[in-house]
Amino acid sequence: MNIAKTSHYKMIALVVGLLYLAGFVVGIGGNVLVLSAVGAPDYLAKISAKSIPVAIGAVLWLLAVAGDAAHGVVMFPILKRTSERLALGYLAARILDAIFIAIMVIFILLQVPLGGAFLKADAQSVQSLQMLGSLLSAAQHVAYVIGMCALGVSGLLLCAVLLRARLVPSWLAVWGLFGYAIILLGMLSEILGSGLGDVSSIPGGLWEVFMGVWLIVKGFSSAAVTPSTAGPGVLAASAAA
Repeated sequence: MNIAKTSHYKMIALVVGLLYLAGFVVGIGGNVLVLSAVGAPDYLAKISAKSIPVAIGAVLWLLAVAGDAAHGVVMFPILKRTSERLALGYLAARILDAIFIAIMVIFILLQVPLGGAFLKADAQSVQSLQMLGSLLSAAQHVAYVIGMCALGVSGLLLCAVLLRARLVPSWLAVWGLFGYAIILLGMLSEILGSGLGDVSSIPGGLWEVFMGVWLIVKGFSSAAVTPSTAGPGVLAASAAA
C-alpha cells in the first residue's frame, strides 16, 4: 500500500513539476508576443498588423492560466492531508489568479479590433479611440496585478503547507515563502504606482523553475509521503486543521 501511495505521489510530483516548467515557458512566450504589439506608445496604429502574434500570445497566456488552475486541483489531495482549509485556500487563490489573467487576455484581444478602427477613423474620432485604448490598457494592467496578487497569496499558502508537511526540504519551502511574499508586496505597491511589479516576480519565478526541476527529479519527500514516519504531532496538527 505504501508502495502504491509513493508511486502516486511521484506521479503527482512529476505532473506538478511539468506544469511549473510549461507554465514558465508559455507565459514568457505569451508575454513577449503580446508586448511586441501593445508595448509601444503608438500601439493602436500597429496592433492590427500584429494581430496573429497577439492571438498566439493570448492563447499561450490562457494555457499558462489553465496550468495555474490545474496546480490547485492536482495538489489539493496532497495538501488537504495536512490542512484542508489551506488546501481550499490554495485552490481558490489559484482559480482567482487564472480568472483575472484570463480577463487580462480579453482586454488585450479587445484592443485588436480597436486598432483596426483607429486606422480607419477620421480626425474627430482618433482622440476618442485613443482614450478607449488607454482605458483598455489600464484595465488590462489592473487585471494582471490582481491576478499576480492572487498568485502571491496562493504561493504563500502552498509553501506554508510544504513546510508544515515536510513535502520538500525546509530551505526550499522558505525560499518559496519569501519569493511569493515579495510578489504580493511588489504587486500591491504596483497599485500605488511603484513600478516594481515585474521586478518583484523574479524571486518567485526562479523558485517555480527550480521547484519544477526539483519535483521532476526528486519528487516529494519520502518521509512526508509515508504515513508511518509522521510523528504524533504532525497527525494531531492535521486532525486539528
